[in-house]
Amino acid sequence: MGAHEEPDVGRRQFDVADAAPLLLDAAGVVTSWSSQAQRLLAYPAAEVVGTRLADLVAAEDAWRVPELVERWRRDGGWAGLLSVRRGDGRPVRLMVRISSAEEARGPSRWLALLSELTEATGWDMHRTVLEQMVARSPIGIAVVDTDLRYVWSNAALARFGGGPPQSRLGLRMADVQPGLDSEPVEAQMRHVLATGETVTGYEHVGHLRSAPHRETAQMLSFTRLDDERGHPMGVYYTVVDITAHHRARQRLALLDRAGEQIGRTLDIVRTAQELADVAVPAFADLVVVDLMESVLRGAEPEPGAAPVRLRRAGRRSADADITGTVGIGEDVVHPPGSPPIRCLVTGRSWLEERLDPLAPEWGTDSPEGPVATFRDRGLHSVLVVPVRARGATLGVTTFFRRRHQEPFDADDLNLAEDLVSRAAVCVDNARRYTRERNAALALQRNLLPHRLPEQCAVDVAACYRPADELTGLGGDWYDLIPLSGARVALVVGEVPGHGIDAAAAMGRLRTAVRTLAAQDLPPEEVLGHLDDLVARSAREAGVEPDPVGADSTQAVGSGCVYVIYDPVDGQCTMASAGHPSPAVVLPDGSVTFVDLPQGAPLGAGGPPFEAVELALVEGSTLALHTDGLLAHGPQWAGDGDRVRDRLRRALERQTGSLDLRCRTVVDTLVPEGPHDDVALLMARTRLLGADQVADWDLPGDPAVVAEARKEATRQLTEWNLQELAFTTELVVSELVTNAIRHAVGPVRLRLIKERALICEVYDGGATAPHLRHPRTTDEGGRGLLLVSQVTQRWGTRFTSGGKIIWAEQPLTDPSI
Repeated sequence: MGAHEEPDVGRRQFDVADAAPLLLDAAGVVTSWSSQAQRLLAYPAAEVVGTRLADLVAAEDAWRVPELVERWRRDGGWAGLLSVRRGDGRPVRLMVRISSAEEARGPSRWLALLSELTEATGWDMHRTVLEQMVARSPIGIAVVDTDLRYVWSNAALARFGGGPPQSRLGLRMADVQPGLDSEPVEAQMRHVLATGETVTGYEHVGHLRSAPHRETAQMLSFTRLDDERGHPMGVYYTVVDITAHHRARQRLALLDRAGEQIGRTLDIVRTAQELADVAVPAFADLVVVDLMESVLRGAEPEPGAAPVRLRRAGRRSADADITGTVGIGEDVVHPPGSPPIRCLVTGRSWLEERLDPLAPEWGTDSPEGPVATFRDRGLHSVLVVPVRARGATLGVTTFFRRRHQEPFDADDLNLAEDLVSRAAVCVDNARRYTRERNAALALQRNLLPHRLPEQCAVDVAACYRPADELTGLGGDWYDLIPLSGARVALVVGEVPGHGIDAAAAMGRLRTAVRTLAAQDLPPEEVLGHLDDLVARSAREAGVEPDPVGADSTQAVGSGCVYVIYDPVDGQCTMASAGHPSPAVVLPDGSVTFVDLPQGAPLGAGGPPFEAVELALVEGSTLALHTDGLLAHGPQWAGDGDRVRDRLRRALERQTGSLDLRCRTVVDTLVPEGPHDDVALLMARTRLLGADQVADWDLPGDPAVVAEARKEATRQLTEWNLQELAFTTELVVSELVTNAIRHAVGPVRLRLIKERALICEVYDGGATAPHLRHPRTTDEGGRGLLLVSQVTQRWGTRFTSGGKIIWAEQPLTDPSI
């Protein structure tokens, strides 16, 4: 036979093309017999038709026929090997294929194809080909008996440890793999023996005898082996090493978990701790994160070459005895030239697969230097990875292994660098946020009053709660401004929006209010000037006045309520620009709301602002607030009566101090995380006693100046303020003289004693005096110059019927 004929010979050894057909009925009885079947089995058709297939099968396979009939009925066919008895009594081995030959509305029939395999080697593959296949297979294969003891295994299984195949015979898995947790594997084998079910793709992770220091993953499949009568003989199983695939999945899972759990907040220390928490115990047994002290403050990272201070920002250990003595937030001291310092300077990672057990440990607390060794804590492998983001090094992360017997390798280093790089971006974002937040809070502290000024007109308390809890910034604000004549201005306002833009706009608006208040203008004029200022700023910035789409950067659409309270007579004057009306809590606890005309928001344009004047009983409490206090959530929208009822009920609770009442009102009405900024200013009114105020009506005669000085001196004697008599006489003389000489109408002198001695002269003139600096040759014009030199401050305010010129002198003892 030529070389070109050899493939045909090999093909014929496994070929079943010469098939003899016959027909069977549903019960397995022969109904048709072909000539090919007659030649194959040496039976004439008359002798076979009507005979059961089981009568033709050799004795060793006859018991299987009923089961096979049920199987091909159930499955729609069957294929397998049977030994059939020929007509001459000699058994012949056949490949039998049975398929349905049923016709429509006809009886159930089956077509059987018989192929002789006497000359084919496939029948004896268990002795020749099959043994070569399993013995030379790269997949580990083994057979165990019903007691789970090895009866056969191939050479490939030896790669997993346990010795060559002959040394396994009669042993169980626990005997050949003492370090492996074999109980789960044997449980699978018992299940297969009991049920006959095949188990595929079972994964097992453990330490094999062939690699005791490395965690190995295998994929196993189990199949029950039965004898000719279907009784279990044992289990045939295969095993494949999938360690690389398993470790790749572990790495991906760890990176996914890191993406979910690292950087959930903008807190630097918490982010560093999240990095340590993710890595332990899945990747390492001890992780410490040390960041630069400047990074923790939110500042820019220090140059790596310069001496830097590191602080422990995160730490996690799988064992309590290796947590370390450096606490979170404490300084970490690494010896010069140690791996963490080198990584900090170079920005490159460092890997040591096997640590010298006697090497001194880094970062110990001893002032004399490192004293502990790595052997003391059982640490045997280490990775040091710099925390780098946007080209800057923020610190270092150190990974140690103790329980994990396998040392770190290059793949572990890549994984650690991926973990740290993800955390580094989050740390840097938190650092930048911390820096911006610190700057924003500094701005806020400078914009809102640190402490409300002391005065005698009102007892005051304030509460502020921003909607932006991250930055603590908002556009709501409040202020108390002392005015002349012992009066005070109470102001509450709000700028649209939140955050630093709104806070900056609020700061500009608050500065403008204080400037206008210094001019002693009435409330409606203060708001009018503010409205002009906001509208002008918006026009210069190219912003059209639109209170609906207000721009917080220009304060367009801002609201403000401005109140002036006079403790001499208890009169209160107020005006509003697009702002809620104040509430008044009377001494008996009842609450009313001021009927105050609502002017247009600042910068929106509209009619002139209107002021309301009312008298307040001593002990009444004014509650000025922004609209964030009134309604929270859509359920309150458009329901002004219900909103005011909530505020009324909260204000009626008068337990505790004014500060406590103020906080209680906000806590009651405002949930955590409000949708709008909230500011509440509460001022309880006082009245100056009759013994603190003295006034005199003076005729327009220059001769009355001496009498005015005398009356003032007498009053100072009653108040025990004789040390101020000389200065007061000078002030009274100059102010009364100017009023008589330059003004018209009645003249009135008033002295007020509170925290300062206030001297006021009223006249009917509408012209403000001006401070002059006369030449040495001038005969007059030095009056107001003298007043400004001898008093703390002085000024002019206009009333409906004239003006008041006033001057203040500080009291050495305010309690007098």
